[in-house]
Amino acid sequence: MLALAERGAPEGTWLRAGRQTGGRGRMGRLWESPEGNLFCSTLVRTGPNDPPAHTLALVTANAVHALVAPLCAGQARIKWPNDVLVDGAKIAGILLERTGDAVVVGIGVNVTGHPTGLDRPVTSLAAQGASDADAASLLERLATLFAHWVGIWRAQGLEPVRAHWLLNAHPSGTPMRVSMPDGEAVDGTFDTLDRQGMLILRLANGQSHAIHAGDIILT
Repeated sequence: MLALAERGAPEGTWLRAGRQTGGRGRMGRLWESPEGNLFCSTLVRTGPNDPPAHTLALVTANAVHALVAPLCAGQARIKWPNDVLVDGAKIAGILLERTGDAVVVGIGVNVTGHPTGLDRPVTSLAAQGASDADAASLLERLATLFAHWVGIWRAQGLEPVRAHWLLNAHPSGTPMRVSMPDGEAVDGTFDTLDRQGMLILRLANGQSHAIHAGDIILT
C-alpha cells in the first residue's frame, strides 16, 4: 500500500492479504498472519485543513471497535494507542505509516484464530462465538465504518472522534504502566486524552503526565 500511495493511489483504496509472510506491528514487532484472519490496509490523503495525521489512529480504533464489538461475547475496549481488546485480550491491532500526503492505515483482526504462547492474552472472533465471521465480509463492513469516521474527522474535527473513543476505551482510573521509547517505565492511572489525542496519565502524586508514544500495559 505504501508503494501504491507513492504511485498516486486515491484515498479509499483498500488492500487485503489472505495471509502475510512478513506481517508486523508497532516498532517492527512480528504479527502472526495465518490464513483466515483479516489483514488489510487503506490510505487517507491528508489536507491542510485536516486534524493532525496521527489522530487517524483514533478514527481507526473507533471503526475497528464498531466492527468487532457486536460480534463478541465479551466486552470490547480500545487500548491506547493502537489495540482493541476483548475482556483484556487483544483481538485487533492498528499501524499507521506516512509517505508524503498519504497515511497508510494497516489493520489486523484475529477472525478465525489467534496465536498462543504469547506473554499477553489474545483472542479471536471465533473464540468469542462469531464462528461464521469471514475476512472478506468483515472488510466490506470495515470500509464503510472507516469512511464514516474519516468523514466525521474531516468535517467536524477531532473532538467527536475523541469523545467516542473515550466512551469505548479503558475507563478513567484504569491502572497502567507505560513503557517509554527510551526504556523508562512510568506507572499511573488513565486520566483522559488531550485535544491532540495524547494519553494523559495520572501519577501517584496527583500530577498529570502526557504520553506521546509508548507501550501500555494495563495493570
